[in-house]
Amino acid sequence: MNHEQLPETDHTFRPNYFRVWSTFFRNSLVREMTFRANFLITLVTRAFWLSAQLLLFEVIYSHVDAIGDWTRYEYFAFMATGMLVNAIVETFFMPNCANFSELIRTGDLDFALLKPIDTQFLVSFEKVNLPMLVQVVLAGILMWYSLAHLDVTVTAGRVLTYFILIAVAVAFFYSLMIALAATSVWFGRNQGLYDFWFYVTVFARYPREIYAGSAAGDAISFGFSFIIPILLVMTIPSRVLLGKVL
Repeated sequence: MNHEQLPETDHTFRPNYFRVWSTFFRNSLVREMTFRANFLITLVTRAFWLSAQLLLFEVIYSHVDAIGDWTRYEYFAFMATGMLVNAIVETFFMPNCANFSELIRTGDLDFALLKPIDTQFLVSFEKVNLPMLVQVVLAGILMWYSLAHLDVTVTAGRVLTYFILIAVAVAFFYSLMIALAATSVWFGRNQGLYDFWFYVTVFARYPREIYAGSAAGDAISFGFSFIIPILLVMTIPSRVLLGKVL
């Protein structure tokens, strides 16, 4: 007697990553709505920081025409780019990477490893720091203000390339951040490494060209262009958008 063989059924569980991330986003939104004052505090502090930076460089540019080959409004466009990249990183990745060592210390990482979803995705996207999106808006306003004072033609191709390079910069900073966070597996707590993160990224607040002209500046430029290329990923997007020579 012949028995017809039934087709095999694939019971492999495939999580819907967008739906999972949407749930994380909603949870973060509910949390922020519970503490609304935090949003206002972030808005005030970020606006104050931006105002202080603009005032500082207004004073500097009142004495010089350019820093390196960056004029006043070109530098403001660079500043807007840096604000945008930092806002994206600090909104979606910073709170999760900062919490990674706590997952190890408390043993909660074991539960993450057992869940039927990619562990790196889970530990990288679970929390969203929504108030930091305020900085995205401020960056957009500053970029508009800068371009309005510059005699440059911003083409669709430049804009597309600019945002592709922004994505590359975000991916680089995320990679650096998750690599530092992963050292918690050996060190337990790595607060000192997060301090190192902030010390390193402070150099990315300024264009690569301003470090030229001295031995120390050349060493900084080389180290943060070819070893840890934070200067490249932050400077090149603005130069492309403004049509400056790379």
